[in-house]
Amino acid sequence: MAKLGGTQAKVNRAGYVFVIPFVVVFLFFNLWPTIYTFMLSFGNLEGLRQDFDFVGLKNFIKMLGAHKEEVDGVTKLVWNDPYFWGAVGNTFIIWGLNFAPQLGLALLFAIWLTDVKLRIRGKNLFRALFYMPNLLTAASVSLLFRSLFGHPVGPVNQILLKLGMVESAFNFYRSVTASRLIVAFIQWWMWCGQTLILLMAAITSISPSLYESAVIDGANDWQCTWKITVPLLRPMMFYVLVTSMVGGMQMFDIPFLITGMHGEPDYKIRTAAVYMYNIGFQGKNNYSYSAAISVGVFIITTVLAILINKITSERKPRKRRAYIVAEGGAQ
Repeated sequence: MAKLGGTQAKVNRAGYVFVIPFVVVFLFFNLWPTIYTFMLSFGNLEGLRQDFDFVGLKNFIKMLGAHKEEVDGVTKLVWNDPYFWGAVGNTFIIWGLNFAPQLGLALLFAIWLTDVKLRIRGKNLFRALFYMPNLLTAASVSLLFRSLFGHPVGPVNQILLKLGMVESAFNFYRSVTASRLIVAFIQWWMWCGQTLILLMAAITSISPSLYESAVIDGANDWQCTWKITVPLLRPMMFYVLVTSMVGGMQMFDIPFLITGMHGEPDYKIRTAAVYMYNIGFQGKNNYSYSAAISVGVFIITTVLAILINKITSERKPRKRRAYIVAEGGAQ
């Protein structure tokens, strides 16, 4: 027993040795920067200063607060920092344009590629091709698309001119709609493969006996898909939704590099992450307010994740009241 206890102690010590590098890296490069960001958000550090004073909730009041303002004789409620809420709105618009087709097409291809009856050859090749864009860096992809849709000699403009679809070269990055659609398409193109892999893994984990029982009961392929596959994919689709939303709120590389690093045109592709960078590392270098923006984005993301969890979680059936019928009436 003593020998067994000594062996277990050696195993435990070896485990600690393997865990220590991760703990050290996590403390220095993850936990401490997070704590320091929260500390900065309550200060006034900017420019070349090395120290900062505690200013309480001043940065958050500026970011989240609103005041009344009289415009043309009409009193309106105006945000203290409309640029922050504009950036948050841009983030959700671009993320929505990306996520809706991403989930829809990934679900369609996942059902198609996992259908046993179709007997599609080269499934692994299809999965690899779909996932391949995810291996590319966002910076290189954004520069690639910037040149593809360049004005006036970009390849897309040259093709449109030769086909006679436009009379003169179209400046995509002067159009708000075109710019947003390009950024959303890049996000969809890069991340659709990962969503496809996750949904295919979830579908293959569904027991085949469920489909066999449904077929015996007379269900067709369409009914099997919508009555069995899609409902059982809810946990995975919830995971994809939350992780996609978190990634969307952190969208930075593509909208930052694809135009002029400030979310042009008219700041309509400036996401919350780009705005945070502009405030913290460009202009006045207001590090404290930039930290407050990052904390604000974190709070918004957390609240939305909780709301989505509440909405999509399965509701427990309510307990019915028991009525006892006795002689002389009911209770």
